[in-house]
This record gives sequence, C-alpha cells and structure tokens, in this order.
Amino acid sequence: MTNADEAFRIRIEVRVSDLDHQLHVNGSAYQQFADHARFECVRAAGVSVEQLLGDGFGPVNLETVIKYHRELRAGDRVDVTCEWVWGAGKTYRVEHRFTRADGELSATITHVSGLLDLRNRRLVADPAREWAVRAKDPTLLGVEPVCS
Repeated sequence: MTNADEAFRIRIEVRVSDLDHQLHVNGSAYQQFADHARFECVRAAGVSVEQLLGDGFGPVNLETVIKYHRELRAGDRVDVTCEWVWGAGKTYRVEHRFTRADGELSATITHVSGLLDLRNRRLVADPAREWAVRAKDPTLLGVEPVCS
C-alpha cells in the first residue's frame, strides 16, 4: 500500500447539481467523483478501457463504503485520491480520500472490486495481473510491471 500523499489524485470542483436539499454534496455525487478518479487513474496508467472491454473484461464494484467527515458545498474544490490495494484472490480494494482545499478530510470511499470475465460472468482469478499487462505505468494501479 502506498502513502496517500503518493496516490493518484485529481481535483474536482463541486457543482450545484452535486448538492442535496441541505446544500451539501449528496452521496451519489461522492460516488461519481470516486468513479471519475478511478477512470482517470486507469487512463493515466495507460490502460485502454475500450481494449479492456474488447478483450472481454469489465471492472465491477462489489461493495462501496462511504465515511463522511466534513461537508463539501457548492464551489468547493476537492482533491480525490485513488489508491489500489491488492491481496491474494479475486477481489481488490480501491480507496479514495476526499480532501478539501483547506486540507480537511471530507470523506473516504472504499470499494471492494473485481474484474469480471464478461464471457463466462465470473471474476478473474488474478485481477492484478490482468490490469498490469494492460498498463503502461502499472505502478499507478499499485501493481508491478509484468515481464514478458
């Protein structure tokens, strides 16, 4: 696991459409921010999502946990990190930290994810390897390069 200061990060500006009736960011917007950060991290790693899907693989979220710490409001800018945590088995975690411009931690989101083989509708046995072979910079995904 890498230090959160070293994790991939992207800055997002909160829009009015992200707000709930109490004028703070609603839960689904946090999830969309996390999804956007993950997608940008995958792209920055050099993975072609189109090719991944063309090869018959699709990432899936199996569990999502949001912990709220401080509110985000319209016009706030938030840095969202994306850190991939690997273990043995068919699943892995992707952890996101949402930090406001003033340095306050706003929220964390943790996903338990897998890589689905779209042909047989089963999780692949070694998702880290599948991501690593497709990435130009697999370290952004928390995996080592695969030697040919």
